[in-house]
Amino acid sequence: MSSVKTATARARIRPDIKSEAESIIHALGLSVSGAFELFYRQIVFHRGLPFDVRIPNETTCKAIADARKGRGETFATSDALFKDLGL
Repeated sequence: MSSVKTATARARIRPDIKSEAESIIHALGLSVSGAFELFYRQIVFHRGLPFDVRIPNETTCKAIADARKGRGETFATSDALFKDLGL
């Protein structure tokens, strides 16, 4: 297998997403090219996307909407959260 990098991948994405993602990538000490290669390697390794892609059900959609509006249950500590979850 050759280690020479000559292939190019291009994508059109929203500028705000690109900027935020690149800030995170650089904070992790990676280049954008390195992050893309890492992502592609994970696709090959998993024989698919390296994370679940699902359409959330109605309950999950409501929970997401509530959380974005600042509604929902909060906990002072992680212990309180785990206790509420029965863990």
